[in-house]
Amino acid sequence: MVTLDTRTLTVPVGIVRMLEVVLTCISFSLVASVGHIDSSYWAWCMFTWVFCCFVTLLILIMEFTTLHARVPISWDDFTTAFAMLSTLMVLAASIIYPTFFTCASCGKQIAATVTSCLAFILYATEVGLTRAKPGEISGFLSTVPGLLKVLEAFVACIIFISLDHGLYSLFPGLQWCVAVYSLCFIFALIIILFTICRLLSLFPFSFDKVLTGYNVLAVLMYMTCVVIWPLYSFQNIHSRPSWCGRTCYWDNQVVVAFMTCFNLVVYIVDTVYSFRLVFFVTPA
Repeated sequence: MVTLDTRTLTVPVGIVRMLEVVLTCISFSLVASVGHIDSSYWAWCMFTWVFCCFVTLLILIMEFTTLHARVPISWDDFTTAFAMLSTLMVLAASIIYPTFFTCASCGKQIAATVTSCLAFILYATEVGLTRAKPGEISGFLSTVPGLLKVLEAFVACIIFISLDHGLYSLFPGLQWCVAVYSLCFIFALIIILFTICRLLSLFPFSFDKVLTGYNVLAVLMYMTCVVIWPLYSFQNIHSRPSWCGRTCYWDNQVVVAFMTCFNLVVYIVDTVYSFRLVFFVTPA
């Protein structure tokens, strides 16, 4: 029997989520009313607003009807990971959309950007409200290493939407970089899904040690990409071509190079944190 829990809509997290649904809905509605644009960045922004709006609304309904208690997943891990992912996705959309698709006289586009920025603030607030506090018993994705895993997967998504198949298909070195991005993304996604679905007990070894080993390997592979990607992407083209328009393939390569460096830093932080937890923190 389904019971209704009205308290979930009156607590701070519930109010924040309702506002998130409204603002993301307004954002994609305004952009959709302007018309379709054939661009991976436009598709990313639209997907972000629709995805975040739909899943946030689903979370509200599940908690309002108490159906989340019957779902065989770690609900706290799921909602925390989703809040973190949504924060990053909406932030990216709030930067990408005005950069490429707005102008001084574009009223609807500017309004969509404003509502998207407000939605980002709300999702960031939700992360602060749901993240595990020191000493608090919570799931892996509510902790710093878990949130770093979400960040790593998100940065990989930004890299994917910026890739130019016509470029990386010409050079084996760039193909290696794409393979690294893909493998690390897949493993991060597997860790997130195993955590949410409570399948970590299936690991035949210590999960913390497996995670530490994976982080070390990811750091080493990303270090090669930090060198190889700009070496091949910008050979003979050391500055932005003068004939490039507002959307330029050179800009995409810069985004990939920057995000590669950024993800390397995230993986290094994750590795240091994992080493600290595994080898330097003694269990109570």
